[in-house]
Amino acid sequence: MYIELSDLLLFTLICGCLWYWWAAQKVKEIALKAARKTCKEVSLQLLDESVSLRALWLKRDDSGQVRLWRRYIFEFSSTGEDRYTGKIIMLGHRITHIELQPHRLAE
Repeated sequence: MYIELSDLLLFTLICGCLWYWWAAQKVKEIALKAARKTCKEVSLQLLDESVSLRALWLKRDDSGQVRLWRRYIFEFSSTGEDRYTGKIIMLGHRITHIELQPHRLAE
């Protein structure tokens, strides 16, 4: 029994996709924890308990290595009535920026 090159390439492609999915889930969990922490620190409510990937790009970090740059968004509320958007920028596994949309303060 011989393994054909096309079978080997398909197996490699499937393994690469699984590896990317696993790594992306880890980064998404880091972003979700950061969103929870940020909302808790400024007395906001994280809505839907989730973050959503909005952009993906290749970018160099401070040491010159190429990393995946990701922008996640999440929704939060200050009063429970309105929805606002927040952004988390990640470079590799590191958070580089967290931004909250201007919002009404709870009274």
